[in-house]
Amino acid sequence: MNVKGEKEFVGKGVSYCATCDGPFFTGKEVVVVGGGDSAVTEALYLSKIASKVHIVHRRDQLRAEKINEEKARANPRIDFVWNTVVQEIAGTNLVGKVVLKDVKTGQVRDFRTDGVFIYAGRKPNTEFANLDKDSAGYVKTNDACETSVKGIFAAGDCTSPRWKQIATAVGEGVKAAMSAEKYIEGLD
Repeated sequence: MNVKGEKEFVGKGVSYCATCDGPFFTGKEVVVVGGGDSAVTEALYLSKIASKVHIVHRRDQLRAEKINEEKARANPRIDFVWNTVVQEIAGTNLVGKVVLKDVKTGQVRDFRTDGVFIYAGRKPNTEFANLDKDSAGYVKTNDACETSVKGIFAAGDCTSPRWKQIATAVGEGVKAAMSAEKYIEGLD
């Protein structure tokens, strides 16, 4: 999001991975920033751990799949803060609050929270690569991690918005390396 306090509080209450860091927030209140599938599915996951999950979204409706939206709306531990953006993340040693701005009224207010999970504005850093990509910019690969250009392989977060886990990226990296080795062995 590039807001004041975001970088300073990474690992001190700011996270980009509910699966990785969620257990640190057992019984606490957290904010999830975003309105797409990543934000809503992570909020659903966090609702099993945290006492309360507040989804902060800049619009008045979600972009998430309908089934996930329905689950989130039905979950008593999840609420929504609509038409709102985070302007700042603050605290002493750990996150203690976010400063929120209502995009319609301009009203700014402090909002107490123990953690901030950011799922807004995520996009793969693939602009430099002249490869076939999907509409969101993720590199298209087959099951051997081959791209549309012979001899170029891709793995990890640049190939899928779904599995943002180190273990997944490492596993795909091994597949890509083995595929690349086979490709190189076949060269004259």
